[in-house]
Amino acid sequence: MDTGSPEQHPEVVTAAGRVRGRWRPTTGGTGSLWSAAFLGIPFAEPPVGELRFAAPVPKAPWEGVLDAAEFGATPQRGDPGVTLIPEPSMPGESTLNVNVFTPAPRQGVPGLPVMVWIHGGGYYAGSPASPWYDGRNFNRDGVVTVTLSYRLGFDGFGWIEDAPSNRGVRDWLLALEWVRRNISAFGGDPGRVTVAGQSAGGGAVTTLLGMESAQHLFHGAYCMSGAVNALPTARAREFGTALAERAGVAPTRAGWSTLTEERILELQKNETAIGLRTLTSMRTGGLPLGPTVDGDLIPRSPLKSLRHGIGGDKPFVVGSVDDEFSMAAVKAGKVLRWIPRNALLRLAGLTGDRRAAYLSDNADVAERGKILLAGRVLTDAVFRANVLRMLDARGPGPTWAYRFSWPSRKDGLAGHCIDVPFFFDCLDGPALEPLTGGNPPQSIADELHCVAVDFITAGKPGWSRYDEPGNPIQIFDTPSAVRPDGYAQVRALAPRR
Repeated sequence: MDTGSPEQHPEVVTAAGRVRGRWRPTTGGTGSLWSAAFLGIPFAEPPVGELRFAAPVPKAPWEGVLDAAEFGATPQRGDPGVTLIPEPSMPGESTLNVNVFTPAPRQGVPGLPVMVWIHGGGYYAGSPASPWYDGRNFNRDGVVTVTLSYRLGFDGFGWIEDAPSNRGVRDWLLALEWVRRNISAFGGDPGRVTVAGQSAGGGAVTTLLGMESAQHLFHGAYCMSGAVNALPTARAREFGTALAERAGVAPTRAGWSTLTEERILELQKNETAIGLRTLTSMRTGGLPLGPTVDGDLIPRSPLKSLRHGIGGDKPFVVGSVDDEFSMAAVKAGKVLRWIPRNALLRLAGLTGDRRAAYLSDNADVAERGKILLAGRVLTDAVFRANVLRMLDARGPGPTWAYRFSWPSRKDGLAGHCIDVPFFFDCLDGPALEPLTGGNPPQSIADELHCVAVDFITAGKPGWSRYDEPGNPIQIFDTPSAVRPDGYAQVRALAPRR
């Protein structure tokens, strides 16, 4: 066990120049007691001026030592409002950065496995500077951790007539290239990289898993509550053109470049709100600002790519929480009371025999009232049915599935994002109580975090693979258990192809 307190700020030489980080203590566990954080390291030039709405350009070398003791600028701007995860915005132009957390910031040591975390936020919000994404306790357990930023909203994903498509996706790729070139200097092994993410970050994982051009950049994938759809080009073009008309500019780089960040954020605000009106779009085609099937970088939807066997050799963990959208349904209770139950089910694509089967399989939820049933329908249509679709699409690929079912002590729901602090083993972090209630169980953090470490380290999470319907699913709860056919309740929404 490492019990000594480091006395100096660690320095590492990257391909672009020297960086200086800072040591911090880890918490809990029995591994390394110290973690070195290197924050705000630019992997690309600032996406401003001529580089705005362009593909990312690798960061040019710098002179001297870059102080990497504080987070860099973030693509998220201003106060994001009430969010489930504390994700602060940092001002500045150099927004494309990586943060590296390592227990061994020196060359010449055996390379440790690496996790690259991609944050969520609906592709329009989120920040890698969240205290919930601190990799110190992954470091404690021998995993180098990297968090990355990427352009959000219209800047990152909006269709522009003469601009590169999927600019945010290109940011992910360049950040992963940076990891491949530089992580050994931080004690990591570029041959053992796992990409992981939650919500939109989980969608990033499935997108990357299905991209032929990304296969050399990582070796395993861990998807938490991820989207599996990408927007068709025609819909992306329609949305981008309509937004440009609303802004009074041409749908070109020159046109959009006349608008300030603030004006674009104002324009996209209503279009990125997630609720009942966007359910059908999210279920069938993806979010209006997110990865797009462009026929070039992304030739087909992630689900189709999985069915084609792309990424089929890579170990893959996929799962969701039980009540992803139930909190939103409770908040919208006054509206939902006036919507007939069958109309809600139709929004999710449930009619006839499939509707009857779904109600039968979810009788326990239906008995608790229409509001909670609506929350479960939203959850299943957007998230949990996609888990089944991904499992079915993977075929014989090495795949494991889980559910996070522990109900918050705040509202009795296993809601969206609740699993993140357990995954990072940071239950001593800030702002947990609004989501988890008081005293969330450390036992689940021990289990879920250990599963993640085992998967990142050895390519296996610790329970049997999912090879066909009815196979075991890991359920995280008190107590946790491995159960057969853990997603049977959503099979009516995702019948096997």
